[in-house]
Amino acid sequence: MSQVMSAQGNGTEQIHASAVSVNGRGCLILGASGSGKSGLALELLALGAGLIADDQVVLSAADGVLYLTAPDRMRGVIEARHFGLIEVPPIEDPVPCRLVIDLDQASERWPPLRSRDLLGISCPVIFGLNAPGLASAIVVLLRSGRLLDPDQGL
Repeated sequence: MSQVMSAQGNGTEQIHASAVSVNGRGCLILGASGSGKSGLALELLALGAGLIADDQVVLSAADGVLYLTAPDRMRGVIEARHFGLIEVPPIEDPVPCRLVIDLDQASERWPPLRSRDLLGISCPVIFGLNAPGLASAIVVLLRSGRLLDPDQGL
């Protein structure tokens, strides 16, 4: 990550979040304490994702790309409610962020395309509160899909 930071000097920010990677594409999971960030990350790990970070994620920006990485002291560790801390193989980071999940907000069935600016970079965001099949949809999207604009039709 130091190469990313030193390349542009755009700064970094450490936030309360979780993050996973699917095929080298990062997913940042946001939400209030107790909203299910770690639980969703665990579901994604069970579906083949790799853990970037749990509880704290370091964001950095370079060349118009937002990168996700783990603080050193938390690399390869995730909290599982009723189990405690689980050690998992750490992945190579930083990973470019391709999707943001917001667990504090619910979405309609056919949502408009949304984005959120993080460190001055716009990232697609999905509202995931009480969304059935959320983990599976995230994996499918990050593996090979892309979000279509509902206003453009099929």
